Amino acid sequence: MSRLVVISNRVAVPKARGAAGAQGGLAGALLAALKPQEGLWVGWSGNENDNPPSAPHIQTNDGVTTATIDLHPQDVEEYYNGYANSTLWPLFHYRIDLTEYSRETGKGYERVNDLFANAAAPLIEPDDLVWVHDYHFIPLGERLRNQGLKNKLGFFLHIPWPPTRLLVSLPYHERLVRALLKYDLIGFQCTEWLESFLHYCVKELGAQVDERTGEITIEGRTTTARSYPIGIDYEHFMEEGRSREAGQAEQRIIASTRDRTAMIGVDRLDYSKGLPERLEGLARLFERYPERVRDLVFIQIAPPSREDIGSYQRIRETLEQKTGEINGAYSQIDLVPIRYVNRGHSTAELFGIYRASKVGFVTPLRDGMNLVAKEYIAAQDPDDPGVLILSRFAGAAQQLTEALLVNPHSPDELESAIRTALEMPLAERKTRWNKLSECVRNENISSWTASFLGDLRDANL
Repeated sequence: MSRLVVISNRVAVPKARGAAGAQGGLAGALLAALKPQEGLWVGWSGNENDNPPSAPHIQTNDGVTTATIDLHPQDVEEYYNGYANSTLWPLFHYRIDLTEYSRETGKGYERVNDLFANAAAPLIEPDDLVWVHDYHFIPLGERLRNQGLKNKLGFFLHIPWPPTRLLVSLPYHERLVRALLKYDLIGFQCTEWLESFLHYCVKELGAQVDERTGEITIEGRTTTARSYPIGIDYEHFMEEGRSREAGQAEQRIIASTRDRTAMIGVDRLDYSKGLPERLEGLARLFERYPERVRDLVFIQIAPPSREDIGSYQRIRETLEQKTGEINGAYSQIDLVPIRYVNRGHSTAELFGIYRASKVGFVTPLRDGMNLVAKEYIAAQDPDDPGVLILSRFAGAAQQLTEALLVNPHSPDELESAIRTALEMPLAERKTRWNKLSECVRNENISSWTASFLGDLRDANL
């Protein structure tokens, strides 16, 4: 069987044999795919170095070899903070108002992709399957082809693909997409993002597209693009839920909320997550039904991210201000309506928090998938499940159709959905949850990995 090579911005270094703990989520799935084949994982070490070594740092643990490289501070600023997270990220999340265009950061992005191609190419053997991940490395496949590699190359995008009318605002957008078409298989999280990509290829490149198979043919070369909805590591997550840590977290929420219903939001602190809009919906509820303050407590967990980028600093300020305004207006001496927690929690703790919360509030303005929605469903008590309120603009909405789907831009819709969730009869909650749970359980991270790699192995070169 051919070896698997994974290339991503960050690398999960596997634990040595016998070490305690297990890795869940995407990292766990990729490690599980790499181990049987003694695979290779290439990426950024996370370190900045004024004089980065010319060769990657290579180590092998538990059957997986990792090859990591340090980046110069200028590379981090231009490639990571700049083009990847100040240009591609906002544009691909439909936030053209926050998108920054700079020739210098674009050059840094190209330079770092060259750097990774130069580091990875000598390590890739002729029969290896190569799987590249996410928006950081869109041009990497082309760079590897330029190095002479004829391997099967796959790419998976973990964020949305924007409509053509937005993407064409990106300078050199055609060059970026043509580079992407050097992969043999391109994966998207849902059909909406796939359809946007195929539309661009027809309209802007004049490519021939078979919408049934996802084959894109241009200048004599054919690439296949398909949707592969990503799931959670269901077995690992449920195992974490049986831990003492999960039970303690559940009891802490139950004890501290007393007779009030807990509603939970868990999001990285990012403007794509719709956090201020979420609070507007909650404020609308309290404004119209002030007695609900004694029925409901909203817990928002929002660990910070990308704090060096101005737009992320502003979203944190906005969220803290809105939280303070609502708590100031509606708090009583023995309760506050919103608990805002600006730090992360372990997987086991989150399981317990989800289980104790009878409403899941997952309302991004735009999301590639949103695995929090799936984790919330997995954590529920089958005998007394909670209700998921989910943005129709999350990729997960195409699968989780039994959730209460809302427009996160509408405070009235959010307010109405919260009331519906609070008042929903047990029988309806069970009916909805049973269908949602079946999807989350069956369409998990393992099936996603197997589906993509199976199609990549079958790709015609």
